[in-house]
Amino acid sequence: MKELVIEADRNNLPEVQAFIDGELESADCPMLTQIAIDVAVEELFVNIANYAYSPETGNAVVQISMHDEPLSVEITFIDGGRQYNPLERTDPDTTLSAKQRKIGGLGIFMVKESMDQVNYEYKDGQNILTIKKNLN
Repeated sequence: MKELVIEADRNNLPEVQAFIDGELESADCPMLTQIAIDVAVEELFVNIANYAYSPETGNAVVQISMHDEPLSVEITFIDGGRQYNPLERTDPDTTLSAKQRKIGGLGIFMVKESMDQVNYEYKDGQNILTIKKNLN
């Protein structure tokens, strides 16, 4: 497992993505899978940056580990901000037009739809959200 500890500031998103992409590229991750993972990473990190500590700031921990059976990647986001489980949010009604839908929730919905597993826990005063994506 590799780990990046970084200030939860949306300006740090390029560094987070470079960290993740470096690991995915070394694992020969297919490009379409990498794009899906990049979208999920952006959504989750930006949500931490925008909401976890607001109006203050704090750190986010991003961990990545590769697994062999099946070939997959697991990425964990940890923050010490206010407790929030985004998986409890009701999924948006995608049958409605964009004008008819309530604002918010589409990003985490896209994460849940594009990843093979998404888990959340609150432990020792920390939000821990893990995504997993098979690479074959």
